[in-house]
Amino acid sequence: MSMTTAKPDQSRADNAHIEIKPAVLYVGTPVVLITSLNPDGTTNISPMSSAWALFDRIVLGLTATSKGRENALRERQLVLNFPSPAERPKVEAIAPTTGRYPVPRHKADIGYRFESDKFDASGFTPQEADLVRPLRIAECPIQFEAEVVASHDPGGEWPPERREAFQIIEVKVVRVHAHRGIVIPGTNHIDTTKWSPLLYVFRHYFGTGPDLGRTFKAEV
Repeated sequence: MSMTTAKPDQSRADNAHIEIKPAVLYVGTPVVLITSLNPDGTTNISPMSSAWALFDRIVLGLTATSKGRENALRERQLVLNFPSPAERPKVEAIAPTTGRYPVPRHKADIGYRFESDKFDASGFTPQEADLVRPLRIAECPIQFEAEVVASHDPGGEWPPERREAFQIIEVKVVRVHAHRGIVIPGTNHIDTTKWSPLLYVFRHYFGTGPDLGRTFKAEV
């Protein structure tokens, strides 16, 4: 009689949790291109991915050395432009740039460079906004014009040297724009079969996959 050796359950082993310490916690959030007004009246573009929505409010996490953060707090206005996967090359073209001069040391050390005209550097097309002064980005299928309503320093048990590393900014959306082609005709609803945000997942870009179904709260 032959004897067979039992193989370990690889699936169970792969699903066992282990403790890790990732450098970033971007489990999957949309890329947002924040346009804000520079002191000279030109528009800066800040690529970021720390944003979440609650009703008409969007909460943003911006580094303390970000030109976009400085502009937003000074002018109290901005536009949140949401690119699709097709815009990834243009997003990445300005990812290593900053509107701050001189370039902060910690950014210079990892390859950032100063760029005064990010529309030119990226190839994006500027578009006038209706209610705020910063320009919109025409290629982005969804745009939120917004006003800053509050800002917060990180609290809790953060070490003193980290407490000013970023700021949490709360904005109120005052107007929403969407490409006609992604809106269900005659409604205010985005056609989710035609709209895919550009996602940022542990510093890699992705689009969305197939529709897995609606939540119970989704409107028909």
